[in-house]
Amino acid sequence: MANVGIVVHRGRPEAAQLANQAVEWLRARGHGVRLPADDAATVGLEQLACPDDQLCDQLDLAISLGGDGTMLRTVDLVSATTVPVLGINVGHLGYLNECDPAEMESALERFFAGSFTVEERMTLAVDATIGGEKVPTRVALNEAWLEKSLPGHTVRMALSIGGVDFTTYAADGIIMSTPTGSTAYNLSVRGPIVSPSLRAIVVKPVAPHQLFDFGLVLAEDEEVRVEILSGRAAALLIDGQPAGELESGDVVTCRGNPRPARLVRFRDRNFHQILKAKFGLTDR
Repeated sequence: MANVGIVVHRGRPEAAQLANQAVEWLRARGHGVRLPADDAATVGLEQLACPDDQLCDQLDLAISLGGDGTMLRTVDLVSATTVPVLGINVGHLGYLNECDPAEMESALERFFAGSFTVEERMTLAVDATIGGEKVPTRVALNEAWLEKSLPGHTVRMALSIGGVDFTTYAADGIIMSTPTGSTAYNLSVRGPIVSPSLRAIVVKPVAPHQLFDFGLVLAEDEEVRVEILSGRAAALLIDGQPAGELESGDVVTCRGNPRPARLVRFRDRNFHQILKAKFGLTDR
């Protein structure tokens, strides 16, 4: 029998209903189930609550019930392990998810029958030194970004690549993304689109006040370092979640994380065809 973790979008009633349905299905077949404590309280399954740092203990599968934001949170929770993640889309877009709610039970049947593949996606290891103190390493499936804290002002940042100074930006922010994240925030600021099968780091300044505003595609081992220079503060966000407020002298570094996200797949996903459909591209 397997141990299954369920992570739930706390603001969607349909996700709560699916969580209860999944628990009933899994427990009827003898599987163990657990949820992060806050998720369990939200969906009325307090008896299955566990601390976040114990969710992955001997875990065989993590299920994400929500949109891409819930998927990113699930990946973060299991990032120190090789646990595969099955995404059920209860969101608006759900690009990272594999199934719709109506397919959930059949997807679980296929998973436990071994009829699936695992797609590995590169993640970033994100470190920060804030106020002279190093904060714990965080993992990002999409991106880490720095953005100005005060509207109407830019933030000054020094960018180094592989330990060598590259340039200084006065900009609204800077994004450091994975190939998966290249179609997220990076895409909205016209950064380069990178196939998710690659391992690379994409760096894109946001509205820089200089002629050099191009995106950079770097090797995964070319550590990216951004230091906040004198002047205004910047907020650090990792996969959309606040991770700290940086002042002058504070630093963020990103590098390729050797442990990838492992996503459960039941069908072939052609990235280029998905991209083509998303933008409504024609053959000729």
